Amino acid sequence: MQHKPLDGIRILEIGGYIALPFGTSMLCALGAEVVKVERPGSGEDFRRHQNDRSPYFRQYNTGKRSLSVDLKSADGVAVVKALVPRFDVVLENLRPGKVAAMGLGPDDCRALRPDLIYGSVTGFGSSGPLANRPAYDTIGHAFGGLYSLFSDGDHPQLAGGLSADLVTGLSTATGVLAALVGRLKTGRPQRMETSIMEAVSVLITDGVTQAFELGHDPSRTSRHPQAQNFCVPTSTGEYLAVHLSSSQKFWTSLCRAMDRLDLTEDPRFAEYRPREANYFELVPIVEAEFAAKPKKHWEQVLTEHDVPFAPVLSMNGYLDHEQVRHLDLVERQDDGLALLRPPWTFDGERPDRAGRAPKVGADTRAVAGEVLTEEEIEDLITAGVLYADES
Repeated sequence: MQHKPLDGIRILEIGGYIALPFGTSMLCALGAEVVKVERPGSGEDFRRHQNDRSPYFRQYNTGKRSLSVDLKSADGVAVVKALVPRFDVVLENLRPGKVAAMGLGPDDCRALRPDLIYGSVTGFGSSGPLANRPAYDTIGHAFGGLYSLFSDGDHPQLAGGLSADLVTGLSTATGVLAALVGRLKTGRPQRMETSIMEAVSVLITDGVTQAFELGHDPSRTSRHPQAQNFCVPTSTGEYLAVHLSSSQKFWTSLCRAMDRLDLTEDPRFAEYRPREANYFELVPIVEAEFAAKPKKHWEQVLTEHDVPFAPVLSMNGYLDHEQVRHLDLVERQDDGLALLRPPWTFDGERPDRAGRAPKVGADTRAVAGEVLTEEEIEDLITAGVLYADES
């Protein structure tokens, strides 16, 4: 049987979109039972009116259970309160103060279970001048400096992907894991908070260091002279990336692979510091060498000379790569959707993403049945407080 370290841990998720659900999806894959609290009918917004067919919802919610309950109703809140003692962790990503106004804040829930782990995921933190401002991934990129760091000079531009949301999800997951260890050691409740703004700080750590060293704000190319890295096209039009860092060994190895040992004696490039100062003179030289021969040649000689390199892959190229397949990083659903598995293995085995994304209210009867009778559940369904998928 596959080892899942969080087996037996129960998590109640109140929220939606990506930052929190991505974090709980990783915890779910590690064995935790995650019950997602959703509004009756349409469920959380990220279902995008596709119920369990939205590929985005499936990516972040496969394996979870759905409890559909109206939290604007006192009876709905009462149901969730009755369930809280049965859960180890309660997590929410609504605006600061919103769940507390419902009667489901950290103090309310801790009164129901004294050793509860309670976590909040916000845009800018739970206090301060920006605490109540709404935030999504783009806001995290902009405020956190990523658009500045990943752009050229004074021309910030939008980035592809959801780096801010995803690093917040990872921050959430690691925060919960730390809180579980803290509770195990002390027996005391744990209050965990993170935010998009705080989580993005992880991604700009090097940029902050660059700003200090350079004496001015860095941009997309600022680190390249320090990293001694290159992204170059080959004669077949395919790109390779090379990263030498400050290693003299790898610089010499690259020169051997290019059959350009003369560069190791060129005073502009012979040592790390001169190469850093003259990096932008070196770039066209390296580009010209790589452009003269096909990708297959470069992959062979770079490997032979132990040069750190990688092909520049597309999303589909990544999913189809033999190393990704070897590491079991991807799990395909029946229609081909690639679910990303957790980036950890345990005893050599990577946890799977078992199950499927739930329909809205698919588990309402079962979860509510832990604290309510069948007659009480029917009455609340009739009243619109609970919603259960009957298909």
